[in-house]
Amino acid sequence: MSDEHGRGSGTGRLVTGLAWAVLLFGLWLWGRGVTAVPASPSGPTTGDVAGLDRAAGTLPLPPAARPLGAAAPLRVDIPELAVQAPVVARGLDREGAVDPPPFDQPGVVGWYGSGTAPGAAGAALMVGHVDTETRPAVFYKLSTLKPGETVRVVRADGKVAHFTIDDVRVLPRDDFDARVAYGPRRPGRAELRLITCGGTFDRASRSYTANVVVSAYLTGTGP
Repeated sequence: MSDEHGRGSGTGRLVTGLAWAVLLFGLWLWGRGVTAVPASPSGPTTGDVAGLDRAAGTLPLPPAARPLGAAAPLRVDIPELAVQAPVVARGLDREGAVDPPPFDQPGVVGWYGSGTAPGAAGAALMVGHVDTETRPAVFYKLSTLKPGETVRVVRADGKVAHFTIDDVRVLPRDDFDARVAYGPRRPGRAELRLITCGGTFDRASRSYTANVVVSAYLTGTGP
């Protein structure tokens, strides 16, 4: 979200800051499980909240590549999970959170279209369902990814952005910090966040107890 007024306009900075704050608040609500989801058909297990946190630095990772220009994503590929999913632009829901695809589209990934494009400088946000009432969804195995593995994003400009995973976390909804989870980790770097529900399913609130957040950064482009 850029300052359209430029030249350090105080009004522009205020508007931009408020817009970012609204998005972060919405992501915080989303992270706390405000949006209800159906019960998992396989029971309450989509991530180890206590032990999954895999911080960067456990193995050598490639250097970051120069960010690309902005272009909409068309498809996301996760080779380790055999996922090839179409991507659709999504906005914010009534709570101010990124609106995921409808539950009748469990194989589709939602991209926050008003935010950063995958491959451009900043953190691009993609959300997907972990399951439906009857079967696993596109991000069902997201918590099994590891640092060093690859995510590819096919873009509308014909380029394929290659991202290397550097962090996989399951963040409990209690004390959820949206800025830590979704904000850029390093200034000027092109980053990607893949987000879904995790933890266990709480039938009382009809929501999961945590979020799985996979962080990756641009390391190249290719076919």
